[in-house]
Amino acid sequence: MDYFAYKGGELYVEGVPASEIAMKAGTPTFVYSAGAFTGSLEALRAAFGKAPVQICYSVKAASNLALLRKVAELGLGADIVSGGELYRALKAGIPGGRIVFSGVGKTAREMAEALDAGILMFNLESEGEMELLARVAADKGAVAPVSFRVNPDVDPQTHPYIATGLKESKFGIPHGEAPAVFARAMKLPSLRVIGLDCHVGSQLTSAAPFRDAVGVLSGLVRALREAGAGITHLDVGGGLGIRYRDESPPSPAEYAEAILRASGGIGDLTLVLEPGRSAAGNSCVMITRVLYLKKTPAKSFVIVDAAMNDLLRPSLYGAWHEIRPVRLPPEGAPEREVSVVGPVCESGDFLARDRALPAAAAGDLLAVFGAGAYGFSMSSNYNSRPRAAEILVEGGAFRLARRRETYEDLVRGEAEALCSL
Repeated sequence: MDYFAYKGGELYVEGVPASEIAMKAGTPTFVYSAGAFTGSLEALRAAFGKAPVQICYSVKAASNLALLRKVAELGLGADIVSGGELYRALKAGIPGGRIVFSGVGKTAREMAEALDAGILMFNLESEGEMELLARVAADKGAVAPVSFRVNPDVDPQTHPYIATGLKESKFGIPHGEAPAVFARAMKLPSLRVIGLDCHVGSQLTSAAPFRDAVGVLSGLVRALREAGAGITHLDVGGGLGIRYRDESPPSPAEYAEAILRASGGIGDLTLVLEPGRSAAGNSCVMITRVLYLKKTPAKSFVIVDAAMNDLLRPSLYGAWHEIRPVRLPPEGAPEREVSVVGPVCESGDFLARDRALPAAAAGDLLAVFGAGAYGFSMSSNYNSRPRAAEILVEGGAFRLARRRETYEDLVRGEAEALCSL
């Protein structure tokens, strides 16, 4: 089902005209389709059939409570990388027993909070982190369930900023060092080793890196079990890509086949999946309004009210997002080459460069597609710009997921005069 479709020349999100949302919520605004979001997660679960699988949605992709409550309603879990994300997941109704805690820099406070929540497991990434968790757990009289993130040195064939499985990455333990690290962990009474973890990168458009990484880890699982490790979980991370422009990422079925085949022979393991972008990415459009048109001898600009502080990906990664008018122009209307830019005082503030788009006028609405993953979640208040609103659409109704920030929000928590801590 196409949850973002034109009807009578007007863009609809499910059963609601995008222009109606913009009129009531203002712009810029992130608009999510509940059907697209939950449908992606359900398709992934169905692709693995009867295989023992725990899906833990990657909260960092898009973290508003409205989406996380949908995750909870589906009976799924969460992949978190901070204490704040733990707080969000629990508040949304996701049980601690379905939460995995990833990330390279967990603090003692975050570890203690996760232990209190009874999380499924900690994905550890260094010996220093292992030692700290062992002390925190011992001080609480607890035993922490742990998995180690192993770096398989697999090329994910993606943008270097989101490639995480190469040997030069800050993430994970080199797979050659893993047996010694596991042996040490198994001697610590406040740790219980239950799993192996990897995540080779994001926006992967081939099944090969998943297959290769899981193949490396499957061999390691067998060796560790022979050494006495009680490995019950294999966390294969996330990273499944989406179509932004002309990519052809694996379908859920192709993704599942690659992982199940590579992990063959250790079928008693529970596979942990951490989808983020694949669920949220194409579940959202950002609606923005044209402010001005500007033409110089060198270029033509469409200046809109959304900026790099709202959607950072084009400026940070050079990412390509499809941009379409909310109301289609007459058939056969000419296009022209323009750059779509925002109000932020940076030359890097752009949503699209040198893009052929239908002629726009001040006041027109544009839709930026594929904005759900790392859109709002990476937004900021740069240039003291209040962050955008978030809207969730379900069928023919929509509701506020997050209100637009105000000027008062910008200074909340700031001291008007110097004061003691």
